[in-house]
Amino acid sequence: MMFLVEIGAAVVGTMAFSLLFGVPDRYYPYCGLIGGAGWLVYSLAAIRYTEPTCALIATIVVILLSRLFAIEKGCPVTIFLISGIFPLVPGAGLYWTAYYIVTNELDMAASTGFMALKVAVAIVLGIVFVFELPQGMFRIILGKGKKKHLGGN
Repeated sequence: MMFLVEIGAAVVGTMAFSLLFGVPDRYYPYCGLIGGAGWLVYSLAAIRYTEPTCALIATIVVILLSRLFAIEKGCPVTIFLISGIFPLVPGAGLYWTAYYIVTNELDMAASTGFMALKVAVAIVLGIVFVFELPQGMFRIILGKGKKKHLGGN
């Protein structure tokens, strides 16, 4: 039951962040779906893998879905990417790092800070990996093919 609550919270949180980010309201459900899918993948991967690995796998799913929805809906990929990545950002890790620094627990601060850094790097690597895939591949997946050349020869 808790598993479903977490995914629901990721969906709602992503949609709320979409509102704050200024995403057009017609895209809220897609943003929520992407954020929820990312958290679902993260949660399933957490059964077997470390936090940074889970973040990498979930980020790849989020970016793949973001690119597909961007082509399908004819809008910039950042609309879905920035909102969809929201549940994966290591905010709690950064919070606890600052907390441990303030309370002078420097060993814990170093540990949580390094983990948050690894998760952040995993997210960046996931974004870079998927953005290196050619745009045409996503068009083929969606059955959109190449755009026809208008005018000229």
